[in-house]
Amino acid sequence: MEETMKDYERELEASFRKISEGDVISGTVIDVNEEEVTLDLKYYTQGIIKAQDMSADPGFSVLEEVHEGDVIEATVVKMDDGQGNILLSKKEANAVLSWDVLEGYLQEKKDITVKVSEAVNAGVVAYVEGIRGFIPASQLDISYVEDVIPYVGKKLTVRVTTVDKAKEKLILSAKEVLKEQEKEAHDHKVAMIVPGTILEGTVESLQTYGAFVDLKDGLSGLVHISQICQKRIKKPSEVLKVGDKVKVKVLNTNDGKISLSIKAVEEEQEAQEREDFDTAQFSSDESVGTSLGDLFKNLGF
Repeated sequence: MEETMKDYERELEASFRKISEGDVISGTVIDVNEEEVTLDLKYYTQGIIKAQDMSADPGFSVLEEVHEGDVIEATVVKMDDGQGNILLSKKEANAVLSWDVLEGYLQEKKDITVKVSEAVNAGVVAYVEGIRGFIPASQLDISYVEDVIPYVGKKLTVRVTTVDKAKEKLILSAKEVLKEQEKEAHDHKVAMIVPGTILEGTVESLQTYGAFVDLKDGLSGLVHISQICQKRIKKPSEVLKVGDKVKVKVLNTNDGKISLSIKAVEEEQEAQEREDFDTAQFSSDESVGTSLGDLFKNLGF
């Protein structure tokens, strides 16, 4: 009973609050149709937002994107729409409030899903919080995109890279998200490689300090010049050339980088060959000794 009285008092107090044209107020959606959205303002009358005043995004769909129970902030356009309701505009509120939200997205490096609405010169347009954003062709993918037309209608995960309220400038980037995802996938693959493993690869480039070896699956590692062979060399090209197939031993996988050694494989192979030779020699000696023993035995010694 006490809670009911408190709720009643709050509603009564809200119904007497002063609302003026130009105010930004919030309300809860209680009805949605193709033409308008109705809000409960906890006031003596309801709020109405016409579909065309919901967003500047031409691809915005009231029925798809607005649902009962949603809380919407909107600007008061008229205190009476002719039917006793307060006429509101979400589009106008966006122009005031959304820039602060976008600034927050920029600081948080928040991932946002957007739908590309149109292609323009050197990029595409997508709306975030009702604000028109530009995604340059250079920021649509990891590499530069020549033809942006196929992106129209697609959903992309982007980040806000520039927010300038004064110039109404909003720049977005899908490349930033994709590069981070690519790095995470790469680092995961590297982390799965166990140091000490012997791998086969192809020399893909030679530098003064060593050779980079392609290990396939998007991975490559560096063989430092000191790890190329057992003799001292002044440059990798003395013993290697691009395209050579090599066996390498993984030394470590620190910081997402793979350190390799060709010399370690050679040393292991030599050690194995020596061990095989010693084993074979021992077996041969044992065989000779046994044969002489048998011979003496047969002779009656």
